[in-house]
Amino acid sequence: MLKYFKRWFPARDELIKPKAAGKQAIEMLRREYTGEPLLEENIHSDPIEQFRLWFDKAVNIIKNDPNAVILSTADETGRPSARTVLLKGYSEDGFIFYTNYLSRKGKQIDNNPAVSLTFYWPELMRQIHVEGNAEKVSGEQSDNYFKKRPDASKIAAIASVQSSPLSTRAELEMKRDQLEKEFQNRVIPRPPNWGGYLVKPQRMEFWQGRLNRLHDRICYSHDGKNWNIQRLSP
Repeated sequence: MLKYFKRWFPARDELIKPKAAGKQAIEMLRREYTGEPLLEENIHSDPIEQFRLWFDKAVNIIKNDPNAVILSTADETGRPSARTVLLKGYSEDGFIFYTNYLSRKGKQIDNNPAVSLTFYWPELMRQIHVEGNAEKVSGEQSDNYFKKRPDASKIAAIASVQSSPLSTRAELEMKRDQLEKEFQNRVIPRPPNWGGYLVKPQRMEFWQGRLNRLHDRICYSHDGKNWNIQRLSP
């Protein structure tokens, strides 16, 4: 375990100089990236297939939440906000996550469907950034996924008015308890304000950490018909 830790994260004395203290110590937090090369001759011409290759490796190596992704949205004034969601599917059409449609992110997507997704896997020294437009999946698709959730998660989706003010946690737990009694021995239906979004990519960038900050960045951009591939400076 120690050997593995040292491989990915330098020893503390390499991270922080003895003189550094307080705020200055943050400046000394660094590690060297020793990722394998990301070369044009070795990548797939389809970014979704390239994503699959990287994602499969992340699932096999990363213990917790390899499907965690930062979703960024913007309000009507252009002010951005970001939060972590969980990827629940992907295909040639795009990337799927589920949420409350009346949440802050849901309302922002309604006003401005342009979003971004950022996957970061520090163990692999890899990042994937996706830009595109989000649209709701069909009610049938949301129903099919909702049925697969644990009952406790279904209850939570109904109990939580996501992003709205809450007086105390006890208030939320009381509502949960009431719903558990209400739906005891009954099928729990998907609330109409809860479902999936499909992010249809228009740009995808693959980042591989390399030595001395000379990272590899490969960008796929869609021109309406085809994917174009270009290397970017780190």
